[in-house]
Amino acid sequence: MVNPLPMPAAEERNRGRLLAVGDIHGCRASLEGLLERVSPSEDDRLIFLGDYIDRGPDGKGVIDILLALARRFPQTVFLKGNHEAMFLDFLAGRNQNLYLANGGTSTLESYLEEGGIRVPGPHLDFIQSLPRYYATDHFIFVHAGLRPGIPLEEQREEDLLWIRDDFLDSDYDWGKTVVFGHTPLPQPFFSTTRIGLDTGAVYGRSLVCCDVESLRLWSFP
Repeated sequence: MVNPLPMPAAEERNRGRLLAVGDIHGCRASLEGLLERVSPSEDDRLIFLGDYIDRGPDGKGVIDILLALARRFPQTVFLKGNHEAMFLDFLAGRNQNLYLANGGTSTLESYLEEGGIRVPGPHLDFIQSLPRYYATDHFIFVHAGLRPGIPLEEQREEDLLWIRDDFLDSDYDWGKTVVFGHTPLPQPFFSTTRIGLDTGAVYGRSLVCCDVESLRLWSFP
């Protein structure tokens, strides 16, 4: 059931759609199919909620698509997920077992070339430059959620990328609708203060995109 959310002024809606995409996790085919259905234009703003890699079969291919989108639509926002953070740690020699235990092997295999694993410079630059959140007048976009009672600018990266129950079970209102991924749900979640868009694409379910202003949904498959 979709609960009504506060709607922005008409002049903001007329600037194009405000589109948020849930966790992709290496599911390149699902991303390609979803983008074909959404058919974004230069008037739209696309916000990806993080976790582009790991568990699914083609993390490298997903990043290739996102880089192409960034060139075509420079206003696109790509947020950092906990899996991008773990990948960077792995490449730096930190917490490598944690990364492998959380589906990192599939991403490493997608970067495997003769002679070893090679992450292209543009891919590494992309992952290293991902912001932790993005805010508009009416929405806060973040990978995992927010720590209740803490101002946005004081949130810890650990919470922004990893928080679950303390965010999901709270009725705290940040004054804007929080759009998040990270926690896989059987279907998109809507309330007066939150929109959850990780629908477990990597577990055989759909990858989804939501126009957060109109609440229209697209999914693939």
